[in-house]
Amino acid sequence: MTTPHGKGPQGQGSQGRRPQGHRITVEQGTTHVRVVRDGQTLAESRRPLLLHETGLPVRYYLPPDDVRTELLTPSDTSTHCPFKGDASYWSVPGAADLVWAYQDPKPEVAQIKGHLCFYETEVVTG
Repeated sequence: MTTPHGKGPQGQGSQGRRPQGHRITVEQGTTHVRVVRDGQTLAESRRPLLLHETGLPVRYYLPPDDVRTELLTPSDTSTHCPFKGDASYWSVPGAADLVWAYQDPKPEVAQIKGHLCFYETEVVTG
């Protein structure tokens, strides 16, 4: 299944035009983040990439080594973002398309290549 931009993690805009003032930045983070679903830890990292995009919440892109990829099932879903590229998705039982990644992102966000991003990420404090 392919979903056009406007739904999911992709940026806003139409036909590949960057809206005035739209900006994306990626920075190396040290925030401790964890992804737990139905009591099971799917990912935990202290080295996420933080992606800031105009109009969207910060997204944590996690290195694959910090994700329990054996618990993920590839999905047929893909989306296109005019600012980041084409995203592939993975699911877990009871949560379709919970995680996505850009295997060949646009040059402006090349750092996120192969990193995985979840819809629900917990920032661990203390």
